[in-house]
Amino acid sequence: MDGSEMDELAAFLAVIETQNFTAAGRLIERDASVVSRRVSALEARLGTRLVERSTRRVTPTEAGLRFGDRVRLALSGIQEAEAEITETSGFATGTLKIAVPAAFGRLWIAPIIPLFLREHPGVSVVLEHADRYVDLGAEGFDVAVRLGALDDSRLIARKLAHHRRLICASPNYLAARGVPRTPGDLKSHSCLRFSRLASHPEWRFKRGDQITSVEVSGPLTADDAQSLVEAAIRGAGIVMCSDWLTSKERTDGRLRVVLQDWTIEGEGAIYVVRPPGRFTPSKTRAFVDWISAEFLHPAWV
Repeated sequence: MDGSEMDELAAFLAVIETQNFTAAGRLIERDASVVSRRVSALEARLGTRLVERSTRRVTPTEAGLRFGDRVRLALSGIQEAEAEITETSGFATGTLKIAVPAAFGRLWIAPIIPLFLREHPGVSVVLEHADRYVDLGAEGFDVAVRLGALDDSRLIARKLAHHRRLICASPNYLAARGVPRTPGDLKSHSCLRFSRLASHPEWRFKRGDQITSVEVSGPLTADDAQSLVEAAIRGAGIVMCSDWLTSKERTDGRLRVVLQDWTIEGEGAIYVVRPPGRFTPSKTRAFVDWISAEFLHPAWV
């Protein structure tokens, strides 16, 4: 198979993924007209129509879907073969594409990535901060860091650390408004609410066999947890937050933890995950082993 035929396959797979010539062109960094010509050339070479074209979408035919599946399978086999050969060198090389949660990634991953690069000079990293669950296989990620429950059981996961939620406020706020002693006391306090919390606007607590929930209210609701932490530091109210998000603020006394004898719903684990496969590229294995060692004793605990 020559270079032009490989280009045709790349264009075809990009079209199947995006169902749009323009978007496919962006994906493989080619003009939409080039993508269209390459798909047409592939159809002419195979003697069958692979996609149906309209003004808005490009839809794969039944033959196109079958062909796409076979091509992906073949490419996956090539990638595994390359990974297997790379393993024999004992040296991590290549570009490693990593997805991390936005806030967690900025605080705890990005600052230490230079250490990984120093230990593995043959690897370059593409780091994407995103508050969404990326599809590792479809989007070409080698590895991801995830918080909480793992929805995709096909992924290969390793637990890095535990995290929990805390109830925090500034010393000035607590001096002015008093310290809540029970979850029910929060009803009379200004609470800073995270709108993406699954139970919003309820905060749910557990102590032994006792389970209770409180519908909190307050002057600020936001979809960004860091914004709420900043507001709490400035005395705007009480915030529910992850322990990893407020490590420095609790250490230097800008925030105090209250209701410490209660467990807040939402505790969980932090994982590093990778796509399934028989072979793990050396670059991926090197990162998984490295970050597991880095998080053996998390600084926020």
